Amino acid sequence: MTRLTVFGLDEPLRRIEDTSEPGRVERVLAAIGIRYERWAADAVFAAESDQAAVLAAYDREIDRLKSECGYQAADVVRVGRGAANAAELRAKFLDEHVHDEDEVRFFVEGRGAFYLRSDDGVHRVLCERGDLLGVPAGTRHWFDMGADPTFTAIRLFTNPEGWVARFTGDKVARRIPDIDG
Repeated sequence: MTRLTVFGLDEPLRRIEDTSEPGRVERVLAAIGIRYERWAADAVFAAESDQAAVLAAYDREIDRLKSECGYQAADVVRVGRGAANAAELRAKFLDEHVHDEDEVRFFVEGRGAFYLRSDDGVHRVLCERGDLLGVPAGTRHWFDMGADPTFTAIRLFTNPEGWVARFTGDKVARRIPDIDG
C-alpha cells in the first residue's frame, strides 16, 4: 500500500503527515505538482519475462500517458532480490537531483521510495505494486530502493536516451530516514 510521509526540514526533523489513505495521498501530491495514479497490477511475471511482455501487459495505460504527456519511450527496469550490484545501484539514486524531463515510474512489482522536495519539506512516497508516480522536470528528488531491493518498474521518457540526472549537491537526503526508517 502506498504510504506518504511528509517531513519538515526544521531542527529537529519532524513528521508533518503520515498517511496511506489513497485520496489523501493523491491530494497532497497534486498540491506539489506530482502525478499519482493507481493502476490495476494484475499481471504476474516470471523472473525470466522480458521487457516486451511487461510493456505489453500495460500497453493501454502506457499509450494513454504517451498521448497525454508526449512521452516517446518506455522501458522496464528490474532489480531482483540478492542482486550483486544492489549497493552500487542504490547509491546512484540516493542524492538529491533534478531532470530536464519528467521522471515517470509505474511499479509492476516490488517497492521503492521517492523523496520529493517542496517548499513544505520532503515528501517520501513509498510506492508499491500498482503505483504510478510522475515527477515533473526540475523537481528536486531522490530515490531509495532499499538495501536488498526487489522491484520491476516501467519508466516513461520524453528523451528516448532515458534517465539523465543533474545532482544538486544538497545533502538533505542524509537527514531524512531511508526507505526502512
